[in-house]
Amino acid sequence: MAAPEITDPYRTAALRAAVLDAWASSPTRFREDANAEEDLLLGGYAEAWFVELAQNAADAARAAGVPGRLRVALADGELRVANTGVPLDAAGVTALASLRASAKRDDGSVGRFGVGFAAVLPLSGEPRVVSGAGLGVRFSGAGTAAAVAALPGPAAELARRGGQLPILRLAWPVEPDEPAPPAGFDTEVRLPLRDGVGGPALLVAALDAAPDLLLALPDLTEITVGNTVLRRVCEGRGAVRIEGGEEPRHWSIARRAGRLDTADAGAQATEQRGRRDWTVCWAVPVDATGRTRPLDPGAGDVLHAPTASAERMSLPARLVATVPLEPDRRRTRGGPVTDRILAEAGPAYLDLVRAVPPGERLGLVPVPGFPRSEIDGRIRAVLLDALRGAAWLPAAADPAGLELTPRRAEWLDLPGAEGLAELLAGADGAFAGLIAPDAVAGAPAGVLAELGVHRLGADELVGRLLGVRRPGAWWQAVYAALTPAAETVPGLIEQLRGLPVPLADGRTVAGPSSVLLPGGDPSAGPVARLAELGLPGLHIADPGAVHPLLSRLGAAPADPAGVLDHPALRDAVERSVDDAEAGLDTGPLADAVLGLIGEVGSVVAARHPWLGALALRDDDGEPGRADELMLPDAALRSLLAQDVPVGVLDAAWAQRIPRSVLTAVGVLDGFAVLVDEEPAGPGHHLHDEDRWWEGLTEPPARLLAVRDLDLVADDAWPAALRLLAGEPDTRAAVLHGGYTAWWLSVHARLDGRRPGYWRLASASGLAELYDPAPGPVPDEAFLAAIGVRTGLAVADARDAADLLARLSDPARRPDVALVAAAHAELAAAVAAGRVDPAELDPPQRVRALDGTVVDVDDAVVLDAPWLAAVLPAAELVGGGGPGDLPALADLLDLPLASDVVSAAVPDPGRPVRWAELAEVVVACHTLGVPVPPGEVLLHDELVIDVRRPVAGRRTVPAWPDADGWWHAADPLRALMGLLATDASDEPVAG
Repeated sequence: MAAPEITDPYRTAALRAAVLDAWASSPTRFREDANAEEDLLLGGYAEAWFVELAQNAADAARAAGVPGRLRVALADGELRVANTGVPLDAAGVTALASLRASAKRDDGSVGRFGVGFAAVLPLSGEPRVVSGAGLGVRFSGAGTAAAVAALPGPAAELARRGGQLPILRLAWPVEPDEPAPPAGFDTEVRLPLRDGVGGPALLVAALDAAPDLLLALPDLTEITVGNTVLRRVCEGRGAVRIEGGEEPRHWSIARRAGRLDTADAGAQATEQRGRRDWTVCWAVPVDATGRTRPLDPGAGDVLHAPTASAERMSLPARLVATVPLEPDRRRTRGGPVTDRILAEAGPAYLDLVRAVPPGERLGLVPVPGFPRSEIDGRIRAVLLDALRGAAWLPAAADPAGLELTPRRAEWLDLPGAEGLAELLAGADGAFAGLIAPDAVAGAPAGVLAELGVHRLGADELVGRLLGVRRPGAWWQAVYAALTPAAETVPGLIEQLRGLPVPLADGRTVAGPSSVLLPGGDPSAGPVARLAELGLPGLHIADPGAVHPLLSRLGAAPADPAGVLDHPALRDAVERSVDDAEAGLDTGPLADAVLGLIGEVGSVVAARHPWLGALALRDDDGEPGRADELMLPDAALRSLLAQDVPVGVLDAAWAQRIPRSVLTAVGVLDGFAVLVDEEPAGPGHHLHDEDRWWEGLTEPPARLLAVRDLDLVADDAWPAALRLLAGEPDTRAAVLHGGYTAWWLSVHARLDGRRPGYWRLASASGLAELYDPAPGPVPDEAFLAAIGVRTGLAVADARDAADLLARLSDPARRPDVALVAAAHAELAAAVAAGRVDPAELDPPQRVRALDGTVVDVDDAVVLDAPWLAAVLPAAELVGGGGPGDLPALADLLDLPLASDVVSAAVPDPGRPVRWAELAEVVVACHTLGVPVPPGEVLLHDELVIDVRRPVAGRRTVPAWPDADGWWHAADPLRALMGLLATDASDEPVAG
């Protein structure tokens, strides 16, 4: 039986003849074709076999108007790739054999039987394209080599090339027994694999690339690789699912298409000018839950044109577009067509962005960074320009509907303040540009700034809130939303210090620090009455706005104590008298303040002395300070002088307001006590306070003072003192010492005299100099505190003059001890600086040691005890230690006895050691002093020669000579003299 005849429906013989004639006539042409095919292998198509065959399949399906299906399988040592669509025709064969020319000049296809078919050559040197049983073409490296061998010039070139030749330039019809493509497919490419090419590895590579190809090639709907079938399923509204692999892949896509105008189309290569259709497709992955998963900028994605190129991209979505490529199909080709398609990429990207949920849209903004390629940079610029100028950002006021343009939008930069942006945007037009927080939360770093979205920070927010007028409940919600952020954002508390607060009277103020927060029932009580008055500076918050954040920002409780501490209330109280005199009604203020005092009590009120300035009406209807009024039945009323500036409170106020409340603000009943826990100086409106402060060496730790003591009538002091002593607060102020005790000691009068003029009844030792305080008087502890004498004390020149007068009064009979003690106290006061003798007139008479009163011309101050042996007792004034006696002499203007007496010891005596005298040793032990060293000069009778004041010989018990030696007839007298000399630091020989 004869072999079937080989038919040549595609006129391959004519094509071969033309090529061989060209090679024979020009071996250079052979070399050029070989080089061109080699360039394709080495340049762009060496690893793109599956991509190129998939593109051919898509073009065939498109041309036939059928769903494109592709099957890849291994059979009989061949890799076979079958597809549906228009089968191979003569034009296609011509395109396959022409290297650079394509059969798809006018149909907008992407690669059908053009140069891309060269991608199969690394896999096979004997490729076949079959469209039916015995119908198709084959290419053969062996066949081409045999044909070239008959051509001398090309054969020589082939030898020089080491056998590398252009396989795809010569086509032959397939054998008549070539099987048809698999059922359901129209064309199959059959590739006998070269040695070393692994078929299973090719299937793995195809399976890996298939999902992306189904996304990139819309005309291709199904790819089968081995036993795995992958399909693209359109789910509507731009959603695509690629199923059949290990797990479905979901994409959100946006497509745009159009036709190039004549000018743009004419700018393409000649073979491409008929292709006017263009498409742009953006695709972003979506997970199984429907959430958009933007591509990682560093994941290595590339531009797809429409299949993968070598142009690296860093965008959140994949671009699949009919961008012109260089012949190697790796790099884009510049020009008007590329510019046009890239310009369309911006609006298409907006379609993609708007197609994803509003909260995920910012994830599709290109992240700031360096572009991965030149085309990447161009596309990024196009996208950002489109995104900046279009409305697509979800608004906080209506995230599901209202969209914002980035250039006119803003985002609230307060992490943790959930719900705040919605509150702001829904309440006031000033915040209508706020982006929905859910969208911002998912935004990659830097994209908001890249878009030109304004950042709304805490400082600006606080300033803009000042113009908002909303109910208190809205403000409370704002504060609640800010609280979590205030807990976590460093420094935010300080930035919120100026946060506006709505007030109960309808105003809004900046800064909670000046605001009081009402509690309990905000519509009743003194705080509510104060809020109604609208006092300048007194800011009581709208009860509906109260929130703990305001307290943290400095707001104080609007409880009675908190309101009482507010400086605005103090200002109102302190000017209330002036306001009343100007005709304003200050009664509501007084009512409210007195109500506060009724709630906080007198102890708290006492810490606010300014309450005394509260305007109240007197019994004549005139306004006056509370602390310049007294109750109609005040215990103090009968004690005051007739001309004191204290009015009587209007009886209606006295009847309506509790007595304790009125006295707490300073209205007088008994004496009022002022308390200052940290006094720093005068200024408490106390009589003679400056004078008292001048006498202090350091400020007191606490000031406790009785007010208005200067208003007491002189003849009412006994009763006033009994009142002071009988009330616990005033008694404590007196016994505390300080101002009150000092003031009473200076200004109070008992029988017309200061308290220091008198002594306590129990101080009987002073009886001959001081009289007891006239009764009836308070108890002695109280009297002692105000200066009634408990003993001898000279505090100042006044005391000194009084005591000198008492000592020189012949009617008084003080004993020697009292006189000496009085003189000792006077001398000590001078020595200590409490008394300056220059401030006193010297006395004319003084009290002598024998108790008599003598003229100063006849008296001396006894400054050495042994001198008394030669002077009359009636002329000697003494008292005090040896060191103080010169001060006493200065005060009394008297000479010292040692300056008056001059004497000498004529007999040398016999020396005896002090330690040998039994009575001296016993006396020293008794006195607790050491026995003097050295010797004393003993005499049976000691006689001295007195030269002054009256010359003569005198017998004395002991006397020191000019050399400091003690002479003695009585050793104990000499010992006493020696001890007195030691006390005065005068040297005496031993």
